[in-house]
Amino acid sequence: MDIGLLSVSMNVYSTKRIAEEAEKLGHYIELIDHTKCSVKLGSSRPKVYYLNENVTNAFDAIIPRIGAKVTRHGAAIVKQFEMNGVFSTAKALSISRARNKVRTLQILSRKHIPIPDTLFSINPDDIKEQIELLGGPPVIIKLQEGTQGLGVILAESEKSAKSIIDTFYKMDTSILLQKYIEESNGEDIRIFVVGNKVIASMKRTSPVDEFRSNVHRGGLTEGIEITPKEKYIALKATEYLGLGVAGVDLIRSKKGPLLLEVNASPGLQGIEAATGVNIAKEIILFVEKNVQRKRK
Repeated sequence: MDIGLLSVSMNVYSTKRIAEEAEKLGHYIELIDHTKCSVKLGSSRPKVYYLNENVTNAFDAIIPRIGAKVTRHGAAIVKQFEMNGVFSTAKALSISRARNKVRTLQILSRKHIPIPDTLFSINPDDIKEQIELLGGPPVIIKLQEGTQGLGVILAESEKSAKSIIDTFYKMDTSILLQKYIEESNGEDIRIFVVGNKVIASMKRTSPVDEFRSNVHRGGLTEGIEITPKEKYIALKATEYLGLGVAGVDLIRSKKGPLLLEVNASPGLQGIEAATGVNIAKEIILFVEKNVQRKRK
């Protein structure tokens, strides 16, 4: 099987691990920097070029690892491979949906997946009322397309919340506001889903003087057993967004588990270390299964 691994560098841990496991299982895998890909449209059949080489039909499958800064371009490249019959672990539409936090929460809320009280607006004239709709401070302020904990701010007072929100509105930056779940105590859960199976799960705990628990923010990790409800939420969220591989983030509240977000290109380093699960291998086995099914 020939696999295209869409990533900017083989030096990224997750990219390297996926490539290693593909080679161990006897597959050819090639790094394709999607930022250096082009799509040619016109009278002939559309083609994907990588560094001026036609790679339209070079692969049986692709594994997209699309960064936040190039979501639109990356998704367009994935879409063109899809349209040429190449299997992808994440569809272009699913990547775009998952990258936008508001769109993700709109879809999942409509499907009755529990989420924290969330509000998004572009009106700078009623910030006080927006905060009150969430029960008052503290509130969480998030960029709609942030990753790895970047662009996530805890505003502990109404004054600081109003100042931060007003600044973002003046910068024409899309944000959302969420109720702060105090009882989560700086902890969240990352559940890794491949296909229709939960492969691994870990708890992330924020360091001292930091409320964000992301591994990239210095969060501590440990493998955990999740509840049936948490497993259900993770599998259904992944299914509703149409992802083959996903990292689902939850918090535990007095009302039960609440979904925070779904990552279409979840990192492997923290969760493989915390759980000892060979997630990279599970991704390749998932690709194998789907390519074989497509051939039949």
